[in-house]
Amino acid sequence: MKILFQGDSITDAGRSRSDPRFLGGGYVNIAAALTKNKFPRIDFEFINLGISGNKAENLLERWQTDAIDIQPDIVSILIGINDTWHHAASQDWMPNDYFEDCYRQVLVQLKEKTNAKIIILEQFLLAVPDKEYFRIDLDPKIQITRKLAREFADVFIPLDGLFAAASIDKPPTYWAEDGVHPSIHGSTFIAEHYLNAVEKLIKSR
Repeated sequence: MKILFQGDSITDAGRSRSDPRFLGGGYVNIAAALTKNKFPRIDFEFINLGISGNKAENLLERWQTDAIDIQPDIVSILIGINDTWHHAASQDWMPNDYFEDCYRQVLVQLKEKTNAKIIILEQFLLAVPDKEYFRIDLDPKIQITRKLAREFADVFIPLDGLFAAASIDKPPTYWAEDGVHPSIHGSTFIAEHYLNAVEKLIKSR
């Protein structure tokens, strides 16, 4: 079973550019280990093609070679924080309809050109003071991600809400010091929710 992880730096997490099967040091590596442990009789091929700094438009540009040509059985996508962050300093926010169009094209291509099951992970931001103003742009884009998930996803992982709930028991910086890039605790948190999602898809095949 071929499982593809796609996204930005949160997915990338130092993965190898020469060998996409070297999964890096983030949630992908933990999620793969948990999945293999849960289903020891399945022959998995885990591929991490996350690229640090990517936005939805970058994903679309490389989608043919980095997703369609691979023909994964399951693909997960975690994208969207850079679509806000890269515009935050000047607050020349990316138009929401452009973000939606790029993300939608990615998902349409998956549906039309592969038989892959789709896991969408919501972009998220932990409550850190220097990025609170990101919410002006981020929250509408999260709503777009949720809308697209209702249309296209086989499983949706609402990470922004899940991390908000988790921050009641632990401070936000416990999960991600800068509010975006997960600590080992944050990576494990994402991986555990990923396992719950992928388990449903594996059992349904």
